[in-house]
Amino acid sequence: MSTRVAVILTVLNEAPSIASLLDSLIGQTRPPDEIVVADGGSTDGTLEILARYTQRLPLKIISVPGANISEGRNAAVEASDADIIASTDAGVRLSPSWLEHLVAPWERGENPPAVAGFFLPDPRTTFELALAVTTLPLLEEIDPARFLPSSRSVAFTRATWERVGGYPEWLDYSEDIVFDLRVRALVGEFSWAPKAVVFFRPRPTLRAFFRQYRNYAFGDGQADLWRVRHAIRYGTYLVAFPLLLLGGLLVHPVVWLVLLLGAVAYCRRPWWRLGRLGQEVGRAQRLKAALWVPFLRAVGDVAKMIGYPQGLWWRYRHRHDACVHWRADLPHRVSGSSGGKIV
Repeated sequence: MSTRVAVILTVLNEAPSIASLLDSLIGQTRPPDEIVVADGGSTDGTLEILARYTQRLPLKIISVPGANISEGRNAAVEASDADIIASTDAGVRLSPSWLEHLVAPWERGENPPAVAGFFLPDPRTTFELALAVTTLPLLEEIDPARFLPSSRSVAFTRATWERVGGYPEWLDYSEDIVFDLRVRALVGEFSWAPKAVVFFRPRPTLRAFFRQYRNYAFGDGQADLWRVRHAIRYGTYLVAFPLLLLGGLLVHPVVWLVLLLGAVAYCRRPWWRLGRLGQEVGRAQRLKAALWVPFLRAVGDVAKMIGYPQGLWWRYRHRHDACVHWRADLPHRVSGSSGGKIV
């Protein structure tokens, strides 16, 4: 069965990384029929790089200055003429068979509403390796029945996109989670394509990581996501940890052992991932990455504890806007695990 497939993505000043993504699109075992790139107003040469690939790829470049990611994705879908939409992001590179695996169910004659792909870290430095194992799950950790895919690696039918109202343009962050939850509640479950892999480079600096996770949590607050998880985090840092610390100082030294064991348990999973991902680096680099892990976990948690109430405050100020009540038309409560990041 012949299926027309469009790949969509948004860009904004992606000159350092866009060529890698475009080269990986050229190398696809199942080439896209159309690639629609929504540019949010790039000024760094991104458009000139895209122009150089128009003879090698079926590129359509649309201008959406000032658009957020949701607005850009929706504009790209609207500008395409395919019934199957595969979404990815700038800043990644695609495995050669990414699109082949992502659209395989439709080309076999099946009719899922959407297909969930996966992404793996592509670290370049010791810091990025430590950040990857701290924040990104490995494939064997994924429960396909609960997994909510990142829009770095997902495909859906145009009918599904229309049914859920597209990507939520009122959200600047966590927009793909809301999109996924609405797909599951209104249309049906995602088909799982674990071999549809993109490679994603973690943030290169501590400042960029902090900003990324503060923004994620801001989006969680805006969309009223993961209340229990955020409550547990506040309870741990603002109640349990201070009480244990005070107990160690005033009650009994054995409390320090409890704190130490708690810290080890908190870092156990990232260290396990490091053992899986760090095989190609030397022992000294693995040790440095392991030492980064506790600090990165704490920094990520602080970033989320700052961003989440800011998002809640935004939600409160917009409580009379219909957009924030995105669950109102859903037939049942929706849940799932977040799209490939540790929340």
